[in-house]
Amino acid sequence: MPNLDQTGPRGQGAGTGRRMGGCFGGGQGRGRGRRFVSPKNELGALEEEEKALEKDLEIIREEKSALEAQK
Repeated sequence: MPNLDQTGPRGQGAGTGRRMGGCFGGGQGRGRGRRFVSPKNELGALEEEEKALEKDLEIIREEKSALEAQK
């Protein structure tokens, strides 16, 4: 967590990053941080999560390409 303020990599809460830190899976964040979103805002939350996942996938693909280029 960049600022050590327990908000995750994008300031969205624990478990919203790439699931690489200690907050993932330990019962606290439970993976995505969506459990406190009201039902009427769930579509917006899902759309934001989709964007975040697409960005994460882009980062992963860039890291993968960089590693493959080193071989």
